[in-house]
Amino acid sequence: MSRRLRYIGSNSGNDGCPTLYEDVETGEVLVQGDAVTDPDEVAQLRNVKPGEGFVIVPRVLLADFAPRDVDREPVLISFEEFERMFESFQHTAFRLETRRRYRSDERTETYGRFAAGQDAGWDLEDPWCRSRREQAALGKRFERVRIMDNPPTLGQRYLLDNAVRNCAVGEDIRYLWRADADRLSLPKEDAWLFDSRVIALLHFDEDDDLTSVELITDPVQVARACQVRDAAWHFATPHRAFAAEVPSGM
Repeated sequence: MSRRLRYIGSNSGNDGCPTLYEDVETGEVLVQGDAVTDPDEVAQLRNVKPGEGFVIVPRVLLADFAPRDVDREPVLISFEEFERMFESFQHTAFRLETRRRYRSDERTETYGRFAAGQDAGWDLEDPWCRSRREQAALGKRFERVRIMDNPPTLGQRYLLDNAVRNCAVGEDIRYLWRADADRLSLPKEDAWLFDSRVIALLHFDEDDDLTSVELITDPVQVARACQVRDAAWHFATPHRAFAAEVPSGM
């Protein structure tokens, strides 16, 4: 069945080339332009399959007429793949923590002790801590901005105590009151940003359990996440200074 094409636009005047068209059924874009036939030029192109062709178009054509409203199927990764990202990233891992509680925390022995008014008993030699120290020793940065309600929830106070452990193994953690986060229009989503190029968006159910991790590489969303990180980090208060402002048992 032949495609049904819709003209998108051209900057070539009256000669009709180069031009962009859209398949009205699938949304795929067809490009019309001068063919690349020089063998030396074709030899520089990668992974050329039989039947593929190449055309030349001005950059301004794509800037002016390329579709920007793209519907993408969510890319979900396993929890195992997500965990491997904390070793495979190259430079920076940044998290904006926005939630009032994390159900997974409440299942731990450390949480139980903390909730009972005891010392949480953090183990700085467990596998998680050893991995963080090893990656930090390679020069990689782990950074978090945690959003705190006023008054803080029990889960948030637990994580404030937890920050002592995290910082001891190489993380840098800062805090923002939720009112300040709202004033900065920070997003409600909880996510990691790796190397300023890929987002791992965390999805939770109504019981605050982590249900899935969505990988996002769309440049527009990644650029926005970088802006959010910069604003949050600039206005947030380092952990120790913030902890001193939060009365014990608040």
